[in-house]
Amino acid sequence: MKTENAVLMKMARESLRGKWGIAIGASVIFMVIMTVIQIVPVVGFIAYLAITGPMSVGLIIFFLSLSRNQEVEIGQLFKGFEKFGTSLVACLLMFLFIFLWMLLLIVPGIVAAFAYSMTFYIIADDNSIGAMDAIKKSKEMMNGNKWKLFCLYWRFFGWSLLCLLMLGIGYLWLVPYIQTSIAKFYDDIKGNQANLSEQSPIQQTQGSTA
Repeated sequence: MKTENAVLMKMARESLRGKWGIAIGASVIFMVIMTVIQIVPVVGFIAYLAITGPMSVGLIIFFLSLSRNQEVEIGQLFKGFEKFGTSLVACLLMFLFIFLWMLLLIVPGIVAAFAYSMTFYIIADDNSIGAMDAIKKSKEMMNGNKWKLFCLYWRFFGWSLLCLLMLGIGYLWLVPYIQTSIAKFYDDIKGNQANLSEQSPIQQTQGSTA
């Protein structure tokens, strides 16, 4: 049984209680690093491509820990570099695949982006998985869940507009809120997929027709 998005957001707020400071700090450090590195001409672009995967995985490691009510520390932001090769290849492959889908039409490209959206979460959660396997697993996990994730993002649209009216200051709170909510979403669909795989083929058929 999938958890409603409103409930996932409530759970995210509960996990953030008492940890807003470190969550905001981690988000700011991530954004500063990713922004500053692009300033350097040519080399900055190459460096940006090189670290986007590892830094994204590190950010996800941080917010998965926070979402799961585990200990969190700023140093987790850089744990993605322990999986540098896998995260780099996964990042490049996703860019390539989404770009190729975009050549057809914008909508297929957006659908592909949602299909691959759990790739870095899977890499953060599994030390043994390869880049291509993580992408394939993300596609499997997001089968039937892409619209749910879109709706979850849409719930933050109004908050995003409000943040703009506040000269962007509100994003300090909104970004951790979104990241924690998506971490809750990942664990929710991961748990549902695990439960489905444990069912017999007959149970799966009954569940799909219910």
